[in-house]
Amino acid sequence: MERPPETSPLDHESPRPTGGWEVEVFYDGDCPLCLREIRTLRWLDRKGRIRFTDLAAEGFDPAPLGKTEAELMAEIHGRLPSGEWVTGVEVFRRLYGAVGFGPLVPLTRLPGLRQGLDLAYRKFAKHRLWLTGRCKDGECAV
Repeated sequence: MERPPETSPLDHESPRPTGGWEVEVFYDGDCPLCLREIRTLRWLDRKGRIRFTDLAAEGFDPAPLGKTEAELMAEIHGRLPSGEWVTGVEVFRRLYGAVGFGPLVPLTRLPGLRQGLDLAYRKFAKHRLWLTGRCKDGECAV
């Protein structure tokens, strides 16, 4: 299947195929690993249930969100239509639930698996810049 072309970095300003979105994801558009995940989600999101917001987009301002750039870059953030924020692995649960993998999400909450996924994501998030070769002046020494 062909993947859709990239759209504006501030996708939430573009109309989606359907009116209702279930989760807005705030992602680092300069992170190659993050972009790979986002491209997959865009491709899977046939019903327009995800709002994509690129933190690296020119003109992105976190101030209206009540968050700092550092907070948003430290780990993945999602926002629900109610305004509630979710972070870390819970964002991925919401994203993959929105694209039709909902029946699998409860498995990621099983004791042991939940803790393992949370730990693995925290380690990834902490070392993401180093893993993607984007450290500046030793700012993310391992």
